[in-house]
Amino acid sequence: MVFDPTSGDFAGHDFLVIDDRRSARYTRELQTEYLPERPSPDAIGPAFDKWILSDALLSLSLDHRTAIVRAYYLGQTVADIAQQEQIPEGTVKSRLHYALRALRIALQERGVVR
Repeated sequence: MVFDPTSGDFAGHDFLVIDDRRSARYTRELQTEYLPERPSPDAIGPAFDKWILSDALLSLSLDHRTAIVRAYYLGQTVADIAQQEQIPEGTVKSRLHYALRALRIALQERGVVR
């Protein structure tokens, strides 16, 4: 086949046969009459996740749970938490660190994370 720049066409295109049945893609596809089922939104999964997470949070100490809720659920900064709890910022950082560690362990015990 040779490209003809004047016509913008390939010379000899009459002999080019495109056949889907002979393409590599066609041989890898599984032909079936039925369409696969589409996954439907599951209302149980998110509710179960919330229940497991709330149970794990309740297993933490009050100070650790307060630090996590204020920082991650309420979006407060370390400085805001320190001011409202009347503790140093370093203490807030420490509580967040150990709270996340304890939360990870609590979730591991429940089989949620490795």
